[in-house]
Amino acid sequence: MYTSILRCFLATRKRASVVVLFWVLLAGLLAQLAPDLKSVQDNTTANLPPAASDSMRARDLVREEFPGQDALPAVIVVRGPDGDRERTAQAVERITSALTGPDRPRQVTGVVSAAGNPRAAEGLVSGDGGTQLLLVPVEGSPSDESFRTAVGKVRELARDQADGAEVAVTGPAGIATDTVAVFSQGDRILLLATVLLVLVLLFAIYRSPLLALIPLLAAGVAMRVSETLGALMADAGWFGISSQTASIMTVLLFGVGTDYALIITARYREALLDEPDRHRAMQTAMRGVGETVLASASTVVLAMFALLVAVSPSLRGFGPYLALGVAVMALVAFTFVPAVVLLLGRSVFWPGGVRKAAERSRGGSLWRYVADLVTRAPVKVTSAVLAVLVAMGAGLAGYQQSFDFVSGFRVDTESEHGRTLVRDAFGPGALAPVTVLVRGGDDLRATDAPSHIAGSLARVDGVADVGERPQLSRDGHTASFQVVLDQDPYSPEALDTVEPLRKSAQTAAERAGVTDAEALVGGETAQTADIRSALDRDTVWILALVLAVVTGVLALLLRSLLAPVYLVVTLVLSFVATMGATTFVTVTVLGDDGIGNRVTAYVFVFLVALGVDYNIFIMSRFKEEARVAQAAPALKAAVTRTGGVVSSAGLILAATFAVLMTQPIRELFQFGFAMAFGILLDTFVIRPLLVPSLVRLLGDRALWPTRMSHPGRSGGNPATAHAAPTAGGTA
Repeated sequence: MYTSILRCFLATRKRASVVVLFWVLLAGLLAQLAPDLKSVQDNTTANLPPAASDSMRARDLVREEFPGQDALPAVIVVRGPDGDRERTAQAVERITSALTGPDRPRQVTGVVSAAGNPRAAEGLVSGDGGTQLLLVPVEGSPSDESFRTAVGKVRELARDQADGAEVAVTGPAGIATDTVAVFSQGDRILLLATVLLVLVLLFAIYRSPLLALIPLLAAGVAMRVSETLGALMADAGWFGISSQTASIMTVLLFGVGTDYALIITARYREALLDEPDRHRAMQTAMRGVGETVLASASTVVLAMFALLVAVSPSLRGFGPYLALGVAVMALVAFTFVPAVVLLLGRSVFWPGGVRKAAERSRGGSLWRYVADLVTRAPVKVTSAVLAVLVAMGAGLAGYQQSFDFVSGFRVDTESEHGRTLVRDAFGPGALAPVTVLVRGGDDLRATDAPSHIAGSLARVDGVADVGERPQLSRDGHTASFQVVLDQDPYSPEALDTVEPLRKSAQTAAERAGVTDAEALVGGETAQTADIRSALDRDTVWILALVLAVVTGVLALLLRSLLAPVYLVVTLVLSFVATMGATTFVTVTVLGDDGIGNRVTAYVFVFLVALGVDYNIFIMSRFKEEARVAQAAPALKAAVTRTGGVVSSAGLILAATFAVLMTQPIRELFQFGFAMAFGILLDTFVIRPLLVPSLVRLLGDRALWPTRMSHPGRSGGNPATAHAAPTAGGTA
């Protein structure tokens, strides 16, 4: 069936033209029907815990019992010149007046400040009086432009009334607005940098302008189709797309698309050595790489879908859009790429010509040397590589996670500056107070339960202050306590305080005689603690499922039970070494607070799913060569003939992920570094050295239980078998 489809698409120039026209028209039609991708992006749920978590239940209870308090607050920090308390108070009065006057944004529902309201001064005025806070609730969603415009107007009014005082707008509303702005800054250079970098590398590899442009053209078509389909699906509510996911999709499609194009065109050049007819040569090439590319794409798609087992919105929403993109890219590679190559004819190899391009597919002297090395001294090579991987993995000694998203901005933002002012004047816990809610069957206003609960909360380790007057709901059945911690609200110590606070409030309420008492903890710290718990659970499930997917694909492709085992072990070793190197560089050397809390899971999924590709390419070639040669000559042929194309593909894929390091967000920088490092490690260490050495040590048992064929059984000649088009390829 596959052969029949290939013949249908590639038999004539006219049919190839139809294939190209189909993709161009599809991209154009979808562009007319789909909304703009940015208009459907949602960054609000990416940093939230699961909907069923206690902190989200607490948020829902606040919305139910304290209407109007669910609006995101912008926190305005005001500090007079040299901490002058009078100048500070005057600035706060002017800003309060401006934000309650007719020029205030309509989304601003009020202002809480010490100006003219001494009762509101609790927690809003620093000990020396030189710094004050204003709480400005802003209605709407941070994903809406109107919300961000309103926050911008708040900042403008605050600056206009500062009169020499230092003013900064932070808090959830300010942070959300700055987050969108930071991502927008990165988007402006990401696509251009990716395209230019890939183009330069392709020119260096192919030495042919037209052949270098084909992978970029294919990736562009796939990206356009994927973006428009994704926008339609997101608009219909099938899944969400965040700015971070869209950024990774860009580099993933260009990297993977270039890989597939390299494999296909390399096999086409190899087929031209024995088949002068271009259409038949392309059909031969596609038959040779079809199973390999299909296995590669299937592994990535299934790994992306494995993220659906996650309960964390940040992980669960990550997979479907990327799976869609890779699936579309595979279809484009199977159809569009060979069709364009055939339409361009012999000019595709200009200026070197067809014969010169075909001869380069035989493999270079470097890879013949590597093949000789791994077959001659497999024990030494294996030992040396394992020693290097262990040394890299030692970097994990400095591993720690960071849950403070704002501290991960690699550019200055007003919200981060405001947080610094708050921390210096009020203590670290004032950045995000914890909300403890107690609900019961009694009217708490008629009891002394609130005072008992407040006293119990104040005695919990890590608590700096508890508000003197808890807020009670209209029916009196729910009390809300504001708790300020004595450490950074995003630190591990703060996250560990959430459960003791809940238990303390629960116990105090029950001892005070509150019937059907239930305590919940909400706020940034509680939500972050629930995110941490969900990510810990998800990482275990995703790790197990992705490894199972990769093992299954390798077993089906290689018809072996043993090969998937040692190949998966090499992938795990590569991941550990990569995370060790990433931790050492970004945390130990560059001074990041820690590894972004989702980075480890992302790196594992992508590195294993993409890294297995190179194992697939070399082992598929080895399996083909082993049909007509003994294990050692077959291994030499596999390393020599796949060396150039796989190394070129790995270099380009690593370069595309490295572009993420230009982004002004810590998580993307760390993810880009880890992926680039890990792919290069797989490309130049794991795949050409460790895997062949293990295969050499196992000999005829390398594909157990599949039996290795020998020349005498098949009549083949190892010396001539290498010219036959098989499942590998070179650049």
